[in-house]
Amino acid sequence: MRTTLTALLLALTLPTLAMAMPEGGSRLGGHHGDHGYRMFKELDLSKEQHREIRKLMGDQMKDRHDITQRYLEKLPAAEQKAMQDELKAAKEKQHASIRALLNPEQQKAFDEQLKKMQERRAERQALEAWKAEQARKS
Repeated sequence: MRTTLTALLLALTLPTLAMAMPEGGSRLGGHHGDHGYRMFKELDLSKEQHREIRKLMGDQMKDRHDITQRYLEKLPAAEQKAMQDELKAAKEKQHASIRALLNPEQQKAFDEQLKKMQERRAERQALEAWKAEQARKS
């Protein structure tokens, strides 16, 4: 069970990594140990090819996330909550570690970015809840 949870945690982080990928300055061919991305470096991609490949990879990560979610929903509620708590703690630790590397001005900007991300996430969750409610009414 522990191995399964570890694999699921890893799968859940993939969409976050995809969202962290900078627009324009991609990780395709980057030096982050991503062997799958490195192979694109030597292909001399056009901007359009790069954009399309990035979209395909993002779609794949979203699909993986959706599949993972379907299986996570089958876990008992206590294990789902434990996993969510562990993910939240890991994210908070990562944010604290990043923040510690920044100067005060950068910390302020980082805090603002986190706040905006949280607001967008809350808006998205509210929209999804509304959509689900509309679907139930239909």
